[in-house]
Amino acid sequence: MIRIPGEFVGTDSRAERRAEKPHSVGSHSTHLLVVDDEPATRNVMNAMLAGLGIYCKTAASAREALAVLQNEPMDAVIADFDMPGVTGLELLAEVRRLHPHLVFVMATGFDDVRLGVEAMRNGADDYLIKPVQMEAITTSLERAFHKKYLEREVRNYRQNLEKMVGERTVLLEDALSHVEQTYTDTVDALGAAIDLRDEQTAGHSRRVSLYSLKLLRAMNGSSQQMKSLAIGASLHDIGKLGTPDAILLKPGPLTIEERRVMQRHVQIGYDLVKRIPFLSEAAEIVLMHHERCDGSGYPQGLKGHEIPLSAKIFAVADSVDAITSDRPYRSAQSFEHARHEIERQTGRLFDPDVTRVFLNFPTEAWQSIHEQAATIQLGAVLADIAIERSANPLETAHDRAG
Repeated sequence: MIRIPGEFVGTDSRAERRAEKPHSVGSHSTHLLVVDDEPATRNVMNAMLAGLGIYCKTAASAREALAVLQNEPMDAVIADFDMPGVTGLELLAEVRRLHPHLVFVMATGFDDVRLGVEAMRNGADDYLIKPVQMEAITTSLERAFHKKYLEREVRNYRQNLEKMVGERTVLLEDALSHVEQTYTDTVDALGAAIDLRDEQTAGHSRRVSLYSLKLLRAMNGSSQQMKSLAIGASLHDIGKLGTPDAILLKPGPLTIEERRVMQRHVQIGYDLVKRIPFLSEAAEIVLMHHERCDGSGYPQGLKGHEIPLSAKIFAVADSVDAITSDRPYRSAQSFEHARHEIERQTGRLFDPDVTRVFLNFPTEAWQSIHEQAATIQLGAVLADIAIERSANPLETAHDRAG
């Protein structure tokens, strides 16, 4: 960048105002600066421009020109290309840096047309061939002002477009957030409805969701995985809505046939959930939450790596809550007992990696979630997961549990 001694920092307020509408030379009080080291040229240009009704100011050098632009608003500059010291091309660079919206026309000698083209490539709006004629000046300025007007229109369009896109993006994000919250509230309500079917297991769906999320977070699950797991865990027993009360609420052991009827709830639930687009990713948990590592589970008898991680995690969470909650056939047992049972059945019913993560947490952590589950909103947990916050209701409950 050329540094001219005595340079000033100016504004483009007048030039920008001129660019707000097409400017017709002579129809307004046009202010123009002529820069040329030859006094005769300056005087001739001044006389011709005055005849067009144009206010003209002259400068003999680039330094004088920049001083004028600093102290007096101008609409355009006509500068000679070949000036001693700082050339017209160097002046152009400074004017573009300090006054980017100012009209700049370069004047070149008759044999220097290529220099005028070079000037336009470097930011000039037009060029004149010396010696200049009045009609040429008028045509060149009209063309240059129109060019600046079009540039301003393009800038305004881009700015308005960016503003509009930004506003629409915010509206879309708000709408999607509202839809997401509606989905989450729906899932929470469905989970509560499922639990109401069996008063003995009230709150079960929410507790296993929170247990599962704690485990998957510790295993570095993604936000999407955690969302799918939370929804699947909440709806895992939705198929039990089709199970007869006589079987679902039976206080004693089930017969072989009753057990078959009970086991159908995973397929019933899967068939219900998989048809709903926003629940489809959670459907596999509904179908596979009773699969076991040794293949003794149902409905497909999957083993080890054949079982998705989410289903392996849920198996541990579900068993913990089943052990520590009242059931028609027995009273709730302690979390310490649940811990021993999970450890004892590792490798047979439960995945060793998931068990290891489960055992890394103290018993008090699970006890805390159990006690606070009724006050923890699953929607708030999922919202915080989505924006990857480190502190959310679930994490806070865990932290308080140590």
